[in-house]
Amino acid sequence: MKPSSAIVLTMGAALLWIGLRFFERAMVFHPSRDMRTHPGAVGLAYSPMFLTASDGVRLRAWWIPGSSPEALFMLCFHGNGGNLSSRVDKMRLFHDAGAAQLWIDFRGYGESGGSPDEPGLYRDALAAWAWASSVKAVAPAKLVLYGESLGNGPAIELASRIPAAGLIVYSGFTSIPDMGKIVLPWFPVRLAKIRFDNLSRLPRVLLPTLFLHSDDDDIIPFEMARRNFLASGSVKKTLFHMKGSHNEGFLETGPAYPKAIKDFLSALAPVEK
Repeated sequence: MKPSSAIVLTMGAALLWIGLRFFERAMVFHPSRDMRTHPGAVGLAYSPMFLTASDGVRLRAWWIPGSSPEALFMLCFHGNGGNLSSRVDKMRLFHDAGAAQLWIDFRGYGESGGSPDEPGLYRDALAAWAWASSVKAVAPAKLVLYGESLGNGPAIELASRIPAAGLIVYSGFTSIPDMGKIVLPWFPVRLAKIRFDNLSRLPRVLLPTLFLHSDDDDIIPFEMARRNFLASGSVKKTLFHMKGSHNEGFLETGPAYPKAIKDFLSALAPVEK
């Protein structure tokens, strides 16, 4: 007995939907399990640990103390490729700028459990903030959120919900559907489940914000940085023009990049009484 055409169409639609979801995830998330190095390789003292997200997923984290007990605390979220071990050069620069740092590997990355998805990354960011607040007792006036590329999604979402001193947006996009129109113009972006809609959240972010983006970014166009900057609800915001590629711009910009970070942090630092 042959299946009815309705059943065949239903099965075909279901398979197409599953295929779209799989393809979408494969395009957005590029995790690596290979831990290539660690902060100690660039001369930084650090403590490796595991945090636990609200749904029980264990997350690898690296705690890097600041240069002084009064240092601002940077909560750092990496981009869609590699893992923590791909960012040690940035950790060195942030330490030189005087900041303490907590970096987490999102679920599915490095030594973290689970597999990445949008709601999960928001939970991971919240777990990092909970650790900073409860274990390190970091006051909002000393907390700075940092997101790079895909990591801006969790950073901006968190910034719209919690009190903090500031936000750093490195090579941020407006939304995943907007990126899809550029990278995959044939993809039906209206069906995309993964959103990371930074543009719609930024009006609710009132924190002092530093936007860092290269005019020559080869992945996320500078125009997205301009749109994010204009959408931000902050009255204290700066759009810093970097140089070079998406992944190496922080190095190719030269000394101006760490200076921009240091100047931003210095302006946020609480005045000692």
